[in-house]
Amino acid sequence: MVKVAVDLMGGDNAPAEIEKGVLAAVEEDSMLEVKLYGTKGAYSGNHPRIEFIEVTEKIESDDDPVRSVKRKKDSSLVRACKAVKDGEVAACVSAGNTGALMSAGLFVVGRIKGIERPAIGTLLPSIDGRGMMLLDMGANAENKPKHLAQFALMADIYMREIAGRSNPAIGLINNGSEENKGSELTKETFKLLKESDMNFIGNFETRDILSGEADIAVTDGFTGNVVLKTIEGTASSLMSEIKDVFLKSTKNKMAAMVLKNDFKEVKDLLDYRQYGGAPLLGLNGNVLKAHGSSDSVAIVSALRQAKKMADSNAIAKIKERIEENA
Repeated sequence: MVKVAVDLMGGDNAPAEIEKGVLAAVEEDSMLEVKLYGTKGAYSGNHPRIEFIEVTEKIESDDDPVRSVKRKKDSSLVRACKAVKDGEVAACVSAGNTGALMSAGLFVVGRIKGIERPAIGTLLPSIDGRGMMLLDMGANAENKPKHLAQFALMADIYMREIAGRSNPAIGLINNGSEENKGSELTKETFKLLKESDMNFIGNFETRDILSGEADIAVTDGFTGNVVLKTIEGTASSLMSEIKDVFLKSTKNKMAAMVLKNDFKEVKDLLDYRQYGGAPLLGLNGNVLKAHGSSDSVAIVSALRQAKKMADSNAIAKIKERIEENA
């Protein structure tokens, strides 16, 4: 049995969609238990494997991350992270304030010794259907080459231990594939990754991210966040445009009926809800950030992923590799 803490109050669709997702997840997996943290009256369900813990505070999306974590110690987000720290649960999930979750991860859960900067690793769809990891997604706006090399190492272990990739290919996001291209940050990072024992395939441009060529794409937090938002916005606009085309005429509507199943496959491929959430790598515990606009489907995926993280040996492996490289 794996126990996971969930922040019931975090996210645009909290608490209703979070509760719905948690209920669906425990029904799907008989080996999953949930400690659900929320304010009075936020939980209306009744399930033997869901324990509701009442809190008195919640962290809002526009709250200052550090200040809110320090002042709102009885918030659902902080209490969920504390449950990880205290060993009450094997992982926690929140769709709430990203900065606050990272701050709670640092101040409450703590970093793995030797990790200079934790990173947010987002799982993205790829053309081959396997998906890939992009990091850092915004935990750190500015990075040094050593930070990016550690991001690659943590992602390498995650993809091996949790995604089952035996030798994940790692690419460094750059403005060209040539070794001498890019900023001082990317040039120095290139050298570190090339000298490592990881499967580094070199620089590659953002247009190739979803191609399936790389299992892991490494970059600084500012660039990673821009890339992610660009992909999400493009996918959303593309789906909307295709829908408008299909509804334009009777002939197009008939074509849409014929292509309905094929269109759904493409839509599912670009649907972030199927990929769960973003692990906060480098923390001394399993913390997962679900998308801020998560609905029940996304929460089920996030809990599925959190359980995989809890069942894995990823944190111990990261500690081992960091000690080896010290």
